[in-house]
Amino acid sequence: MTGRLLCLDVGDVRIGIALSDERRIIATPHSVYTRVGWGPDTRFIQNLMQETGAAAIVCGLPLNMDGSEGFQAQKVRAFAEQLRKAGMEVIFQDERLTTVSAHEVLIEGGMRREERKHNVDKVAAAFILQSYLDGET
Repeated sequence: MTGRLLCLDVGDVRIGIALSDERRIIATPHSVYTRVGWGPDTRFIQNLMQETGAAAIVCGLPLNMDGSEGFQAQKVRAFAEQLRKAGMEVIFQDERLTTVSAHEVLIEGGMRREERKHNVDKVAAAFILQSYLDGET
């Protein structure tokens, strides 16, 4: 498959966003969106897909360490269902430990705490997307 993929790291307050290249080899952090509500959030993602030419969405699924789904995973699935109802294709990817990895990379890069707070979600989304891309080949 080819065509860009948009990746979402969905949280209660923010959504971290990453984007793949056309050949689906490299994931790049894109932005962080502050949530407003399901309707506006869905329209924002729909517009972003059109602007970037993304073919589908990879959505991080926050599984428990034993692989089971908890309350947060249910909330992500509910949001993904809204995206699907709006006509977007959604693919789930395990996101366990991606936020921890994102924090570690930003700390190692010397990023200050306040800057990390504003960047960790999009970097976590890039980790989720890269994991998906690596598994797709």
